[in-house]
Amino acid sequence: MSTRNLDKIFNPKSIALIGASDASGKLGYTFFRNLIQGGFKGPIYPVNPKYKTIQGKQAYESVVDIREEVDLAVIVTPIDAVPEIIKDCGNKKIPGAIIISAGGKEVGEKGREIEKKILEEASKGGIRIIGPNCLGIIRSSIGLNATFSHRMALQGKLAFISQSGALCTAILDRSFKDNIGFSYFISIGSMADVDFGDLVDYLGSSEEVSSIILYIESLSNTRKFMSAARAVSRVKPIIAMKSGRSQAGAQAASSHTGALAGEDDVYDAAFKRAGIIRVRTIKELFNCAESLSKQPRTHGPRLGIITNAGGPGVVAADTLAEWGHEPAFLSEETIERLSSVLPPHWSRRNPVDIIGDATPERYSDAIRIVLQTEDIDGLLVMLTPQAVTSPADVASSVSRFAHKQRIPIFAVWMGGEGVEKGISILNKSNIPTYDTPEEAVNTFMYMYSYSYNLKLLQETPRELHKELNLERGKAEEIIKKKLTVGSNLLSEPESKELFTSYGIPVNRTVIATSRDQALELAVNIGFPVALKIHSPDIIHKTEAGGVILDLNSEEEVESAYKKIIENARNYNPDARITGVTVQRMIKERGYELILGSKNDILFGPVILFGMGGIITEVIKDKAIGIPPLNSTLARRLMEETKVYRLLKGFRNRPPVNIESLEEILVRLSHLVTDFPEIGEVDINPLFVNENSVLALDARVIIKPTSLRPPEHMVISPYPHRYETRWALTDGTPLLLRPIKPEDEGMMIELFKTFSDTTILFRFFQILKSMSHEQIARYTQIDYDRDMAIVAVEESVEKDRILGVGRLTYYPNLESSEFSVVVGDPWQRKGLGTKLLHMCISIAKEKGVRLLWGDIMAENERMINLCKKLGFNVSWQHGQGIARATMELK
Repeated sequence: MSTRNLDKIFNPKSIALIGASDASGKLGYTFFRNLIQGGFKGPIYPVNPKYKTIQGKQAYESVVDIREEVDLAVIVTPIDAVPEIIKDCGNKKIPGAIIISAGGKEVGEKGREIEKKILEEASKGGIRIIGPNCLGIIRSSIGLNATFSHRMALQGKLAFISQSGALCTAILDRSFKDNIGFSYFISIGSMADVDFGDLVDYLGSSEEVSSIILYIESLSNTRKFMSAARAVSRVKPIIAMKSGRSQAGAQAASSHTGALAGEDDVYDAAFKRAGIIRVRTIKELFNCAESLSKQPRTHGPRLGIITNAGGPGVVAADTLAEWGHEPAFLSEETIERLSSVLPPHWSRRNPVDIIGDATPERYSDAIRIVLQTEDIDGLLVMLTPQAVTSPADVASSVSRFAHKQRIPIFAVWMGGEGVEKGISILNKSNIPTYDTPEEAVNTFMYMYSYSYNLKLLQETPRELHKELNLERGKAEEIIKKKLTVGSNLLSEPESKELFTSYGIPVNRTVIATSRDQALELAVNIGFPVALKIHSPDIIHKTEAGGVILDLNSEEEVESAYKKIIENARNYNPDARITGVTVQRMIKERGYELILGSKNDILFGPVILFGMGGIITEVIKDKAIGIPPLNSTLARRLMEETKVYRLLKGFRNRPPVNIESLEEILVRLSHLVTDFPEIGEVDINPLFVNENSVLALDARVIIKPTSLRPPEHMVISPYPHRYETRWALTDGTPLLLRPIKPEDEGMMIELFKTFSDTTILFRFFQILKSMSHEQIARYTQIDYDRDMAIVAVEESVEKDRILGVGRLTYYPNLESSEFSVVVGDPWQRKGLGTKLLHMCISIAKEKGVRLLWGDIMAENERMINLCKKLGFNVSWQHGQGIARATMELK
């Protein structure tokens, strides 16, 4: 379906209100009144067969009776009637509908059937639907208030999207008191059609939106949501609250990884990967909304604090410490300047305690001096009621700085009725106010988290020091063989064989089906050894008494074998016991980690890293990431754990090989990316020290699936299928492949080969250099939204990129923009033609309907190439600019 239809919902020229009623207090009447009072300028057509006129306007029996064109239908009827109404809307060619009616899937099977019929009719008519069971939408700039609320939102640049209609009304009501403006206010309801992914995508391209606030109860199409959020969060903050932090899913898990990676943890990881800032409470959600609507975003964590009481300053500093930061350090120059205007006994550090008798002038002097420094990234001004202090006068003094600063200002006016006038003054001046120091500091840090996370997401990954050389064929053989015999659990030796095929080092493990064989294997392996129960019915071997370590003689092995078999039979009398496994006992000093994966029902495979061993579920020192991982994402995942500090070296313990751990995480990421059959992976413990990394115990749970990779992923992985070999006309061999984040260095070198003319033809302006942030936008792409093919000349010394062909997919694949650039030394050697051919081929495979590109009139070679390949070239898209278009069947 078309995104243009979303534009018709949010920018309608005319509205049909279906279910409009002339009886005061009825739902339809409320919507009718709100549309008119909100200031909507277009025609509103009431539809209700019970009335001939409504509020002096002709009422229509059916929407199809309206002769004029209608952009949006607002449906306020019992839900049983909605499928037929949507059918009528389709016949009328109405592109968008908002269904207020409740009674859909939230009430059970009958409601699900009704929603199914609604969607069937909407699909036939090409209609996009918001709802059902929603409050409606507001777009303040055009006076569109299609909601229950009788008040139009204040104008601003915030977009708010919520699944809870009740929360919408509460937030909207509070916004008037605190002077918070919204450009879009959307109650999304049960998301039968339009969902969070659609709206984030749509609002991300709106100039009326600077930030997006989400209240989420559940997500539907997580891949679409992640793709939209990852793209939009690079240019606009997205703040989300996710309710329903249940651990029910973890309780049913059959592995340590499954138990540790609960539903809420996975949402945390997904939001972090998408660049979304997650808050935990409705209060925090509102606080962030207020800050984003009123103040510039902070780009650093250095907070200046000015207060007339020491206690609140200490609380603010303590809250910063909980985030791992301290109050900003003030330079000696700043201290001296403050000393010249403050009493002798002021704190002489940050927090700046200006003493309880502070006047408005003293506040003003301190604020002015601190804002003039380069020492801080944000300023928190606090006031507690004092006998000689007027909260209102101080607020007036502070408000004079509201629009003159480059950094955000926050205010905490502590107290009750006595400070209310001051709070009102601050709100009207667009300075966000909070009840406590903790609220203000937490809001500041959430805002900083956005900038910090954005920087991390744009970080260039380190290239791995060697080719991964993954044996996909061998891994596929192991998995298929096991599924063929109807088994879902790989034994420890089978699991380790699977890991070995992907280059994950393991401690060799051999099966012994008898006591004598166990003795023989132990002697051959060499003492000391470890014995573990081997049974497809016993997953947690330690719990069953099925693990005995550090066996140093044949007698100890014989005794251990007997004890393990006995313990296993007592633990599960029905278990199939096929013997024990024997492996070398690792005696070196090191750390036990856990590395694993589970297939989340919403987000697909997730990767877990943390402290391992038998107490891993008690310690719960773990971090979760969403694959695919590169070296940087793997490192960041490890850095989130406490054990990482030990791995870097602690006291007299040397650091472990961190790069090897990164590589193993990347290899595991490839494994679960390539095989949707893998449900859970447990490597516990993963032994690591300065010399080696070894999987000591391992299990893998698999299951049949109809999905093909990468259909099970929420983030599209590197598309190997587009790799191909080719040669320039002079015989130079090239590898043509999709771009990778690691290519930033080679892209910078390619830019250096461009002449001014090549730069002008590609970027339509002269650029002398490209920043890291600019290059990152070209190399760190979402393969669902963009594709870039680079031509790589491989070399023993150093690879280099000679040219790039790029596609940018527009929503719903209605069109895709192409561009091609080749370094000057390799032009006129067939590379531009080859890259454009690949762009056409990929666009066709993707299902793009129209391929287009803008070309400068002076770029005659590109214009001629496009004509040669079948593009239609027109000159109607700007002075000196040609547009090449190709319809793709």
